[in-house]
Amino acid sequence: MARPLRVEFNGALYHVIARGNAKQDIFLTDRDRERFLYWLKDVIKTYNLILHAYCLMGNHYHLFVETPDGNLSRAMRDLNGNYTQDFNARHARVGHLFQGRYKAFVIDKDSYLLAVMLYIVLNPFHAGLVKHPRDWKWSSYRATAGYVKAPEWLCVDDTLLLFAKNRKVAEREYRAYVREGISAKDPHEEAKHGFIMGDARFTHFIWELTNGAEDIKEHPREERIVGRPTLEEIFADVKTKEERDYAIMLARGRCGYLTTEIAQHLNVDRTMIGKISRGTYNTGG
Repeated sequence: MARPLRVEFNGALYHVIARGNAKQDIFLTDRDRERFLYWLKDVIKTYNLILHAYCLMGNHYHLFVETPDGNLSRAMRDLNGNYTQDFNARHARVGHLFQGRYKAFVIDKDSYLLAVMLYIVLNPFHAGLVKHPRDWKWSSYRATAGYVKAPEWLCVDDTLLLFAKNRKVAEREYRAYVREGISAKDPHEEAKHGFIMGDARFTHFIWELTNGAEDIKEHPREERIVGRPTLEEIFADVKTKEERDYAIMLARGRCGYLTTEIAQHLNVDRTMIGKISRGTYNTGG
């Protein structure tokens, strides 16, 4: 199975989801959750992560984490690896605990920060485990809302400052935001290419970061062409034959569009598109 394409850069913000192998529970007891938080605190310190929110469920967990040093993969390797060894030792079991690699949505702060955070802390409520998110001990909601003191490894200040400068006011506004957002739709439905959550500008920024990834065949085509410009954008300012041919080669070679897609967009024969993209087309003039 191909590994998911990982986009890492300094300051990246992710919604990470890791699930149990074969849908099995990864937390059997509260002690398991305590040990997971121990290892989470360890990787936060080791890899200089900023944790904005989290939620531990039964067979999966959610992290809303920022990476100032662009090192998510290494941090997640240690987190899941250390917890698996810990879990297996205490429960006298062997083998994989997690279902392959984790899922990581890369998040545009300006567009989706609060929506994703809302989704994470409401997980226990939507799963029918509690009647209110404050009743779930194993998430960041209670600390952010001011019900309990935030641990030193959880950053609640950045979230609260989005609501007000005064902490008490901010906590009250945050609680209201969560309460009013109970019926909000899942923001991940708007994810582009399966893992990018942001506007067109942000998506194009991710596309630039993955420059050359379209040549890595182990990645699915959809992930190799993340954030590519649309055909309309590629051909928007084309005025000459030379500009058209260059745009065709860009669309086919760099952006990964199919010959038939380009031909349909330009209303021309796909054979001509194929020749132009290979540099073998000759008008005969």
